[in-house]
Formats: sequence, structure tokens, C-alpha cells
Amino acid sequence: MTGTNERAVRRVVAASLIGATIEWYDFFLYGVVAGIVFNKLYFPVSDPLVATMLAYTTFAVGFVTRPLGGVIFGHFGDRIGRKSMLVITLMIMGVSTFLIGLVPTYDSIGIWAPILLLLLRVLQGIGLGGEWGGAVLMAYEYAPAGKKGLYASLPQIGLSIGLCLASGVVALLSLTLTDAQFLAWGWRVAFLVSAGMVFVGMYIRLNVKETPEFAAVKQRNAETRIPFVDMIQRYPGNILKGMGARYIDGVFFNIFGVFSIGYLTQTIKMSRTDALIGVMAAAIVMCAFIPFFGALSDRIGRTRVYFWGSLLTACSAFPAFWLMLNGGHSTLVVWLSIVVPFGILYAAVYGPEAALFCELFDAKVRYTGISFVYQFSGIFASGITPIIATALLKTGGGQPWQICAYVVFAGVVSALSAAWIGRDARAGQPRGQEGVLTTSQ
Repeated sequence: MTGTNERAVRRVVAASLIGATIEWYDFFLYGVVAGIVFNKLYFPVSDPLVATMLAYTTFAVGFVTRPLGGVIFGHFGDRIGRKSMLVITLMIMGVSTFLIGLVPTYDSIGIWAPILLLLLRVLQGIGLGGEWGGAVLMAYEYAPAGKKGLYASLPQIGLSIGLCLASGVVALLSLTLTDAQFLAWGWRVAFLVSAGMVFVGMYIRLNVKETPEFAAVKQRNAETRIPFVDMIQRYPGNILKGMGARYIDGVFFNIFGVFSIGYLTQTIKMSRTDALIGVMAAAIVMCAFIPFFGALSDRIGRTRVYFWGSLLTACSAFPAFWLMLNGGHSTLVVWLSIVVPFGILYAAVYGPEAALFCELFDAKVRYTGISFVYQFSGIFASGITPIIATALLKTGGGQPWQICAYVVFAGVVSALSAAWIGRDARAGQPRGQEGVLTTSQ
């Protein structure tokens, strides 16, 4: 690449990473707070377990609406361009998150409190539904040949940074405020500060150009009239493969990044601050390993890294929860039980995932394709996972082994799906998939 192109790629990657960080901070801040605040202030029922499940249900709603955002913004991203959609999605996420911090509690306005919370969560889901696809596409389509796995993994770091910030801000507020202060107003600060980050992200995103690959599609007037229909007609198999591969990503992240916080505080009786610090430490470690595995997928193959990453990540759930239960109440042991599987092994899945999905579709429907695969599968892979885990914990008599078995099941599904992608790619592209890259071998 020339110096000019290198600067353009760095600018695009920075814009994608910063925007993705803000988006994930907003989205997962809700998940971090759901099991420790919303269950008390917005769903005040007599059974704490039921209240927690109701709070996690509103968390799941964000995942249900993400496919809608993916289809809407994917359509216009494939018709008009990637850049403009990223600006709009960032604004939707920022405004809805800020307003969540202002919603009165159930004691103040009654049933309208959970209703408003639900509506704003819907907006969050729609915004993020269009955000992820555009962010990774900008980096992937700007990246030089042979480094697409690395460059597409860089916006993925936004997930770990966003989770780190969400956990860190809530942990800091928990540490510096009393429980009464935190529940009364402290948690709201975490939502309100996102407004400042949105302005920074908007400034950076407004100063990047459209990707060369999509610009070439526009120049040839080759845009698809209805990208979603074209995607369904030409890539039905790839859609199923991608959704299957995504399963372990959504399940594992929400077990360790969302459910574990409530589990550690309510079952293990760890302090809220220590639980949040453990998740935050894992997110920091993940920042280094996501690009490592993204680059590794460029060298030894996308599907190979994803296959073994899925199996190792899933199987790590058993020793991780065993250490949580039998760690002698050692905070360090509990932190290690989160950092190793979540910060290191999970990155073997999340690092190469963006490029793996991009290579399932050509540029004319790629925004729609990867958004739909990622977001639609997120309904069952991510959104309902905390609910399933909470229910399995109850049926297991407070023991986590049924949860671990569910994680392993998800890992096997994803590993088989990755093998399916690799097998079909080695056999040659099916008819109608011209232009799809085959670097995932």
C-alpha cells in the first residue's frame, strides 16, 4: 500500500474502533446494570429471581430488535453507502442510552417505568443492529489482501473496550458510593456520560470516506435493488452456516460478560465491585488477543482457528465455574476463572469472526448479509442466554453444571458450522456466489 492508502486505512480503522467502543459500551452497560439495579428499581416483585429474569428479559429485547436494525441499515448501507449508516446508528445508540439514565423508577411513575425502559432498549437494539456490520465492513473492505482477518478484527476490540468501560465505570461508582447512593442516582451517571463519547465518535466518523470496494459497486451502478431478497436467494446456505458459527460467541459472551456478574454477587456472595473488576480485567486482556487471533486466521486459515476456538472456549466453562465454586473464596482465583476463558480463549472466536462472515457474501449484499447473520442469530445465541442460564441455575439446585453443558452444546454447533464453511469453500464457490473471497480455508 502507498503511504496515502495506509493513512486512509488507519483512519477508517480508528473510526470503526472508536464508534464500536461507544456502541458496545452503551449496549452492555444495560446488561451489566440489569441484574443489579433494574431488577430492584423497575421490576419490584417479591421473588428476587423472578425480578432478575424480568430485568434480563428487557435485556433480551435489545437482541430481538437488532435483526430489524441490521435489515434496515444493511439495506441502505448496500444501496447508499456504509459511512452514512454508521453516523446514524451512532446517534440512535447515544440518544437512547442517555435517555435510559433519565427514566424515573417504578416507585415514581409505576408501570410506565419498565415500559419506557423497554422502548429505549428497543432503540438501542435497532442502532446496534446496523452498527456492527458497518464498522467491520469499513475495516474489512479497506484492508489489504492477506491482512483482512487482522484489520477486520480491530473493530471487534471495541466490544472488549466497551465492556471494560461499562464494567469499570459501574465498578468505580460501586466503590466510591454507598449502596443507597448507587441505587438512588449513581448508576445513572454511567448512562449519562455516554453523551460525551458520542460527540467524539461522530466527529471521527464524519471524516472518513466510503470504502473502495463499495465505491466500485456504485460506479458500475451494480447495487442490488432489494439487498435482503438478493441475499436470501443467493446465499441461503451461507446464512445458516454463519448463524450456526455465531452460536458460541453469543452464548459464551453473555454467560461470562453478563450472567456471571449476577451469579458471583448472588450465589458466590462476592462483592459487586470485585465481580465487575474480574469482568473488566478479562476485557482488557481480550484487547490483545482479538487481533492476535485475527492475524493468526490470515496465516493458518479462518475456519481452522474458529473451529478449535469454538471447542476450547466452550469446554473451558466447566473448569471456570468449578474454580468459582471451589476457589476458597479467593478473589484472585475467581478473577483467573474469568480472565483465562473469557479474555483469552473467547478471543479465538471473536477475533476471526468478522472476516469469516464478510467472506460469506459479495460486496453488493455484504452489509445486509453479515448484519442479518450476526444479529438474527443473536436472538437465541445472546439475548435469551442470561434467562436460560438463570433458569438452568434454578433447575440445577444452584449448581452451574447444566449451564456449562449448554455452553458446550453451543460450542459443538459452532465448530461444526465452521467446518461446514471450510469444507464448502475448499470444494469451490456455489453458483451465484461470485466475488466472495475464499481466504477462510
